[in-house]
Amino acid sequence: MDLNEARKSLMSLQRKMAAYEHALSLLSFDGSTGAPRGTADNRAASMSMLSEEIYTLATGEKSLKLLEYLDGRSADLDLPEQRMVHLMLRDIREMQKIPMDEYVSYQELLVKSEAVWHEAKEKSDFALFAPYLKKIFESQKRFANYADPSKKPYDYCLNKYEEGLNTESCDAFFDKVRSGIVPLLKKISEVPQVDDSIRFGHFPLDKQEELALYLMRTIGLDLDHVGLSTTEHPFTTSLGSHFDERITTHYFENDFVCSMYSVVHEGGHALYDTGSDDSLAYTVLDGGVSMSIHESQSRFYENIIGRSREFCRMIFPKLRELFPEEMEGRSADELYRAVNKVEPSLIRTEADEVTYSLHVMVRYELEKRIFAGELEVNDLPAEWNRLYKEYLGIDVPDDKHGVLQDTHWASGLVGYFPSYALGNAYGAQFLSRMRSAVDVDAAVASGDLSAVNAWNRENIWKHGHLYTPAQLLGRVLGGDFDPQYYIDYLTAKVRDVYGV
Repeated sequence: MDLNEARKSLMSLQRKMAAYEHALSLLSFDGSTGAPRGTADNRAASMSMLSEEIYTLATGEKSLKLLEYLDGRSADLDLPEQRMVHLMLRDIREMQKIPMDEYVSYQELLVKSEAVWHEAKEKSDFALFAPYLKKIFESQKRFANYADPSKKPYDYCLNKYEEGLNTESCDAFFDKVRSGIVPLLKKISEVPQVDDSIRFGHFPLDKQEELALYLMRTIGLDLDHVGLSTTEHPFTTSLGSHFDERITTHYFENDFVCSMYSVVHEGGHALYDTGSDDSLAYTVLDGGVSMSIHESQSRFYENIIGRSREFCRMIFPKLRELFPEEMEGRSADELYRAVNKVEPSLIRTEADEVTYSLHVMVRYELEKRIFAGELEVNDLPAEWNRLYKEYLGIDVPDDKHGVLQDTHWASGLVGYFPSYALGNAYGAQFLSRMRSAVDVDAAVASGDLSAVNAWNRENIWKHGHLYTPAQLLGRVLGGDFDPQYYIDYLTAKVRDVYGV
């Protein structure tokens, strides 16, 4: 094998793996959106076979020899090729440590657990889901010990979604954020609450869908490559490459704001994925580098852009057009204040910017304690409810609005939740850097986000997985990450909305 032949084989291997992942993603997407409820076992069987093929392809002797050959000639490869080989070898060596039968069984478990989670949430019955969740946590612990016994299992899980993240850095981050949030909540509690009645009323679902498509175009999504569906829990997924992106939302006829911001949030994810350089398509470098960076983009568009005064003023004529009766006598400034109301609530995805990180901290604390052996799965509902009372001061009425509200654990995304809070903080610091090159407020007010998107594409999106999260942050920020930017951003927003 000569070097040129090996380089071609590297690209061929990645395209084949991307094709298998495409098929898996389509099956998973179908299961979360339009598939009939009774099809989970059938889908699990197909996904099991595909997972086995991916495992064999990824860890096979032929693939390993190819990658080790290229790794030994790293100096002759360009930077993207070096990174591809590094990531693939890392994943292969990690996957080889996990027995194939356990890997395949785990994929089947996830398909079934998602179906059971949907049923459990509908019935508000955690006991239905608990046996599956117990197996998921147990599998994650085993896989962590197989892959890297030198790490604490939960640190291994955190690192999967943000390379380099561990409980020590998470604890330090949340301590700083908590110290900034608590004083803000105290100030807000001492002044009259914001009137958010503008968001409630009768908003026909077809008009909300029209609004969703308008929002997607407004933030710069290419609707020829980004599709919209509905599901219980909104999410974004890439199907095969950044050329095929899907987002979902959930409409509520009595409240248009929920779907409006879920579309902008998921749209931010889609902008990041579709913004990868085309040369990275069908390779392991395609798409966002980490979930925290990913969440920085989704939360940036949802909150920093979408909940700004300029955005509310820009979008208000469209709301008048779609919902003339409900918007009669209302104003864009009322909308701005309403969508920035700060009030402890039950549902993370509907939480305001100030209290949002408290929702994340509940989940982080529970996961950490499960992995430390300090908490059993069956105790999760009661402990969830206790922490919501302690952190947010509210009572959880049932499992549906409590421990079953998120799909993450059913999908095996253990260690993901801190990404949301970190993403918020990254986004605030990105904004500070962006303002030195882009008049962000003017761009949003005009309804033309092309300059904002171009800055993100050049600095963040196009690089895909080329750099580690820490390397990318260093390039974008020109210095260290500092959560104080996020606290300052929230403080300014609260001052503007509440006058405190």
